[in-house]
Amino acid sequence: MGLRLSRAEAFAEIAAAHTGILVSLRRDGVPIALPVWHVVLDARIYVGAPAHSKKIARVRRDPRVSYLVESGERWIDLRGVHVTGLARIVDDDPDLVARVASETSRKYAGFAGDRAAMPDDTRGYYERPRAMIEIVPDDRILSWVNANLFADED
Repeated sequence: MGLRLSRAEAFAEIAAAHTGILVSLRRDGVPIALPVWHVVLDARIYVGAPAHSKKIARVRRDPRVSYLVESGERWIDLRGVHVTGLARIVDDDPDLVARVASETSRKYAGFAGDRAAMPDDTRGYYERPRAMIEIVPDDRILSWVNANLFADED
């Protein structure tokens, strides 16, 4: 076993991760890294957000993004996948939007907070129309599984 994952293994790792870090670019080129929930379908990463959010505006302005998932506390347990690629706002495929929404609901059932318990301003923010970001990774996938460094070769 090597330190790196195959493309299929990398996407399985991303799909299994609870939270990822989406990096998009401000107008002045400064990267902004934000933790987000995601789902993976057909080797693409999908992230939902309020349609008026700055992350949606940044992706509309500049589609270059990166995405990172990681886990492990001890060095031997560290594992992660980092992809770069292009993102777009999906607003032309209602079937895909519904499929992603269904998968997101399934994956994160029980994790979302009770909206009724939120302050009115917070609830209002999250009840506004939503948009969906589709990340199409390029071939530059960086991955690591430190435990593989110590696995026996057969």
